[in-house]
Amino acid sequence: MICALGAAVCFGTASVLQAVASRAAAEPGSGAGVDPALLLRALRQWRYVAGLALDGCGFVLQIVALRSLPIYVVGAALAASLAVTAVVAARLLGVRLSGVEWTAVGVVCAGLGMLGLASGGEGHAAGPAALSWWMLGISLGILLIGAGAGRLPDKPRALVLGLGAGCGFGVVEVAVRLIDNLSPTALLANPAVYALLLGGGSAFLLLTSALQRGSVTTATAGMVIGETIGPALVGVIWLGDRTRAGLGGLAVAGFVVAVAGALALARFGEAPADAAEPDRPTVPQSP
Repeated sequence: MICALGAAVCFGTASVLQAVASRAAAEPGSGAGVDPALLLRALRQWRYVAGLALDGCGFVLQIVALRSLPIYVVGAALAASLAVTAVVAARLLGVRLSGVEWTAVGVVCAGLGMLGLASGGEGHAAGPAALSWWMLGISLGILLIGAGAGRLPDKPRALVLGLGAGCGFGVVEVAVRLIDNLSPTALLANPAVYALLLGGGSAFLLLTSALQRGSVTTATAGMVIGETIGPALVGVIWLGDRTRAGLGGLAVAGFVVAVAGALALARFGEAPADAAEPDRPTVPQSP
C-alpha cells in the first residue's frame, strides 16, 4: 500500500507541472483533437520533463504495488493523485481550496483507509488466454478514438479524451499483471508487453491534449472513471483479486468513497492559463 500511495504522490505532483507546461506549449489556432506535435513542444518545457521524471518513479512504484495488491486498490490509490494535486496546488501555486474540497481530500483518505483494511492479496489467476490480446486491441482502439476526438463538440471531446486516457492507464494496470515471465524471449512474445507500451503512450498523448484543451475538469472525471472501474472488474472477475474474509462490503464502500472523493476534486485537472498567476482559482492534474 505504501508503494501505491507513493505512486499517487508522484503522479499528483507531476500533474501540476505537466498541466502548466502543456498550456505553455499550446499554439494559437492549433487543432482541437489529439496533437502529437503538442507533446513534442511540451517536452521542451522543463516542468514537463520534471513531471515525466516523477511519472517514471510513480510507474515503478505502481508496478511494485500491482505485484502485491489487487488492481482495485491500486486503481483507487492512483485516482487519489487528484487529492495530492489539490494539496500541492494549494501549497505551491497559492490556490484556495474550499471547505468542500478539503472535505473531499479527507474522504479520499478515508476511502483508501477502508480499502487498506479490507483488501486481500494480489490474485494469482492467469485469466483467459486471450486477455493479453484484448488489452492490445483496446490500446489500439484508444489511439483511434483519440485521433477522431477532434471532430466532436467541446464537452464530448473532453470526456472522450479523458475516458481514453483513463482506459489507457487501466490497460497498463492490467497488462502489468499479465506479464509473468521477464525473460527477453517471453517478453517479446507476450502481447501484454505491447499493450502496456501502446496503452501507456496513448494515455499520455490523450492526457496532454486534454490538459491543454476544452473542459479539463470533464476530462479528468472521465479519466478517473476509465482508470478505476474497468481494471477493477477485470481483476476481480478474471485475475482472482479478492478481499479479506467478510470484508467485501467494506472494500466496495472504500472503493466507491475514494473514487467519489477524487471525482469531487476533478477541477484540479484544470491548468492555470498563466503559471505566473498562482492566485487563479483553477489548477492542474494527471495520471
